[in-house]
Amino acid sequence: MTLVVESPGLLTLVQDLGRPGLGHLGVSPSGAFDRSALRQVNLVLGNQPGAAALEVLRGALVVRAESPTWVAVTGGAGLITVDGDPRAYGRAIRLQPGQRFALGAPTAGLRTYVGVAGGLAVPKELGSRSTDTLAGLGPDPLTTGDRLEIGTTTHPPDIEDVPQLGRTGEVTLDVMLGPRDNWFSAAAVRQLLESPWQVSPASDRVGVRLTGPVLERSRADELPSEPCVRGSIQVSADGQPIVFGPDHPVTGGYPVIAVVLDRHTDRLAQSAPGQVVRFSRVG
Repeated sequence: MTLVVESPGLLTLVQDLGRPGLGHLGVSPSGAFDRSALRQVNLVLGNQPGAAALEVLRGALVVRAESPTWVAVTGGAGLITVDGDPRAYGRAIRLQPGQRFALGAPTAGLRTYVGVAGGLAVPKELGSRSTDTLAGLGPDPLTTGDRLEIGTTTHPPDIEDVPQLGRTGEVTLDVMLGPRDNWFSAAAVRQLLESPWQVSPASDRVGVRLTGPVLERSRADELPSEPCVRGSIQVSADGQPIVFGPDHPVTGGYPVIAVVLDRHTDRLAQSAPGQVVRFSRVG
């Protein structure tokens, strides 16, 4: 069973829950940026939580079914149609051979997740079907004419609609300071926690770049490269923070002023350019 890509949109990637535990090999976990949305779409379809699905940046995806299958949409919410007829977010959608499924740009959120019953059966690399945009692991981004193989399909369960995960307005992220907050002035730490930060258009799956006041360092010497995790907030040479995403490098040389708690890093996946982000200290 296959889906044929007729329009891949801006950037559409295959993602599952990634390849954790390989940092010693220089490989980041990667995987879905919004893991909650991936789990949701698989729940709707009766798949395992980590089954591979499509992560679609800003919509505009069109695929054609070559065999009967079920699809569903979670994450960023936009117009969903089958042969031009609107369909519901967060519900299993039946596709018959020849029907076209189309996804519009989200009106809330940034990344939309399109799952299929049975999951996408692309080949695994280092135990995962995810595309790591930094390391070049996993399948290439979708292009027109690609044929997506589907795993063994089961009938989706009968569940109620799932809530939309796309967000508008300000986003608040819980952080713990350190390990290198002592490389910054006390004023810079206050600015990090008290200032509104805007998401930069230069953001991607490697890191979400934020713009705002310059965070001044109290130390000017060079920091040897240190291990980094998803959610690390590095401060680059221009004094602006970068929050590491799923495809982050496993080490970095800029000081990490704080780390976003893992449970809140999914929120960054849906934070669009220009959206305001604030940090709240915990611990």
